Amino acid sequence: MWMDSRNFMFANSKQSMVDKLSPEQRRKCMQANKSNDTKPELIVRKYLFSQGIHYRLHCSNLPGKPDIVLKKYSTVIFINGCFWHGHEACPYYRLPKTNTLFWKNKIETNRERDERVRQQLISLGWGVMVIWECQLKPSVREATLKEVVYNLSVAYLKKCGVRTTGEIYAPKEDDIAIAAEGYAPYGKEHNE
Repeated sequence: MWMDSRNFMFANSKQSMVDKLSPEQRRKCMQANKSNDTKPELIVRKYLFSQGIHYRLHCSNLPGKPDIVLKKYSTVIFINGCFWHGHEACPYYRLPKTNTLFWKNKIETNRERDERVRQQLISLGWGVMVIWECQLKPSVREATLKEVVYNLSVAYLKKCGVRTTGEIYAPKEDDIAIAAEGYAPYGKEHNE
């Protein structure tokens, strides 16, 4: 088996698949995958800011360095890529066909770490939101972002001690109090 800069054979794969990139080119491509300031992260941050919601980024003093920290709401937000964090039942998540065992182990390790970090944050009193990359696709983006703001509002009300069980106060007909005077129909003089 021979190699040149254009055709690199995967040594670990069950069947030999030709990679069109050299090891140096592949390394550069993989290094280009950012962990901070990703497009989904920027979409969420821009929307939160447009709603007047202020936040901190990647607080290293919290477990897992959450993508967005909202101290006022006692909430952190993780924006997860469907591939890197193994989003089940997502059409955008598929294990690669080459080096499958490596990727399966890596993604499973990421999932375990995500769950461990989530439990640590909850035990510290933080609410944890996870937004998946697929939830920010253009067709569902607006609904997802509105749901995030709604959940933040609920979190703030809970933090302030306001009941948020979803029960809406609706007075009974007998409970309606008249503020000052009795009922007077419009357009007619009312003399008592």
